[in-house]
Amino acid sequence: MDIGLWIAQGLLALVYLAAGGLKVVRPHERLVASGNFDWMKQTSDASVKAVGLVEILGALGVILPWLTGIAPILTPIAALGLVVVQICALRVHLARDERRPLPANVILLLLAAFVAVGRFQR
Repeated sequence: MDIGLWIAQGLLALVYLAAGGLKVVRPHERLVASGNFDWMKQTSDASVKAVGLVEILGALGVILPWLTGIAPILTPIAALGLVVVQICALRVHLARDERRPLPANVILLLLAAFVAVGRFQR
């Protein structure tokens, strides 16, 4: 079970570091122009950067506390935060009738829930 949790934590960290980093580093106009982020068309640059920062913090939170042994309770809390991020993402995509990102949102939600439950039990 521990190996499965570490794999899930690693996947979550990779995905959220990449996605969050992209949102924080790239200009808003460039993200919108890529055509992959339709939801950003009606979202301010500051909001997109805030989402990116939350994703980066969640990515660090699902790995570092458990790895270092410093405040390990923060790992399942960070995973719960990522569950909330995905619930919000699902709501936005459903409201905008965007079906393409939904499978990835559900997979990330389930991975984060698995880590949250698994690490709260340890």
